[in-house]
Amino acid sequence: MPSQQGTSFLPEEDLLNSILNELKRTVREYTTATTEASCPAIRRMFSELTAETLQMQGDLYQLIERQKQYPASVPTAIKADVDKQLQAMQQTSQATRDFTAQRTSGLESYSHTPNVTSHPTNVQPGH
Repeated sequence: MPSQQGTSFLPEEDLLNSILNELKRTVREYTTATTEASCPAIRRMFSELTAETLQMQGDLYQLIERQKQYPASVPTAIKADVDKQLQAMQQTSQATRDFTAQRTSGLESYSHTPNVTSHPTNVQPGH
């Protein structure tokens, strides 16, 4: 919020880093919401919000970097290290899919047919 002299309550560098950190936090929150959403439409909405927020975060980071205001330089990753981590994550992901498929196969045979009929709700919509 600018004062009467036109200066901000925070130096520009601090303000931009605060916004950057909030965008990072927001991405984490949207990611959590995406993974916990059971409704496909809600899941899609949070996925889209995550992507949009990641784009804003990346754009802001590039702006800060161009202005030489980023507090610490980020070391360049060695491609071989990144490839190794990617391969390990892909293997973990596949193992998780295999485990889930193994544990959930045959669950259909354990489904339970209700022994009572469905009853109408006692709460009217809008109340």
